[in-house]
Amino acid sequence: MSWAHVLFWFALAVLVYTYAGYPLWLALRARLAPRPPQRREGYLPRVAILVVVHNEAARIAAKIDSCLAQDYPADRLRVLVVSDGSTDRTADVVAGYADRRVSWLPCPQRRGKAACLNDGVAACDDEVIVFTDARQRLSTDAVSRLVAVLSDPAYGAVSGELVFVKDEASAFGEGVDAYWRYEKFIRRHEALVGSVVGVTGALYALRRECFRPIPSHTILDDVAIPMQVVMQGRRVGFEPGAIAFDRPAQDVSQERSRKVRTLAGNFQLLQLFPALMLPWRNPLFGALMSHKLLRLVAPWAMLACLLANAVLAASGSLFFQGVWVLHFGLYVLGLLGAVPGLADRVKLVRIAHAFLVLNWFAVLALREFLVNRQAHLWKVNTISAGPGSTS
Repeated sequence: MSWAHVLFWFALAVLVYTYAGYPLWLALRARLAPRPPQRREGYLPRVAILVVVHNEAARIAAKIDSCLAQDYPADRLRVLVVSDGSTDRTADVVAGYADRRVSWLPCPQRRGKAACLNDGVAACDDEVIVFTDARQRLSTDAVSRLVAVLSDPAYGAVSGELVFVKDEASAFGEGVDAYWRYEKFIRRHEALVGSVVGVTGALYALRRECFRPIPSHTILDDVAIPMQVVMQGRRVGFEPGAIAFDRPAQDVSQERSRKVRTLAGNFQLLQLFPALMLPWRNPLFGALMSHKLLRLVAPWAMLACLLANAVLAASGSLFFQGVWVLHFGLYVLGLLGAVPGLADRVKLVRIAHAFLVLNWFAVLALREFLVNRQAHLWKVNTISAGPGSTS
């Protein structure tokens, strides 16, 4: 067997396992031996909803209203808005609330979300902290559903679900939505067999006692915080009934900035928390590798598989010539998604295009991680936070 055979089959195995094998293995385990949370009645801890903002004057009122509208005992719920160096009228909007449950924590210097999360949690003595972003509207039962999972003492954190409102969604936005539904399938089954690797940054809850401060330049707080919970021996759940509503990115440029930042955060995660790569320290080592890290390897495996297939086809093998036609055709199908209007009409083109683009973003993420030391500072925009990401 030549080097090209070995490279082709190895790269193909990596891709098949990453995108199909791991989800199917999770689904099988969840069916054979599910471990859902054991909810207890009457668990009503004090809850602080923590929102970190940077210049969100236009949206913070709607967010606060959404938080105060929760069907949770009013005397056990409050909202803390933490400013990451806001220079607009956000402080004035928050101060305009007569409701004493709404408070404001100013941080004059802009340092990034992670630093503000550390400060915000330090200012809370509530038993449960609910983290959410300024942009998304919450379902009225979001807090109560998250708390219900935490009523099981085995759980230290629980993720809500990000649901895309698809009115007038673009073809690319629908492709991103399809990818997000696939991502939620994985998270739902990870939660059933153990713990999710990362939570939805737009909405998740944490036992205050399980919080450990994270480095101030952390990009993915929504992975770093729950992984520290797992390292303490607690589970991290997923509650699909606790919903944050958002809109998907409508074009490649919008999704690019979000996804590249998120994937760069995965590279950074290994740098900041090297113990995650030690199987005897990290109970979710296998899931972390399968769900997060192999996604970073996937574009390089795609390239290796394509090049090895070309070499094998050129050698005269009829089998690999047939595989090459199919292989190359799938890439052409994805590239056709850039043709205006075509992705709107052909679903397969739409999904293939989104898949290629999202893997290309993983390549760009490596460069982002290596050269951008300010990636933890986010920009205010109107696009989706997307799966497993912060603003």
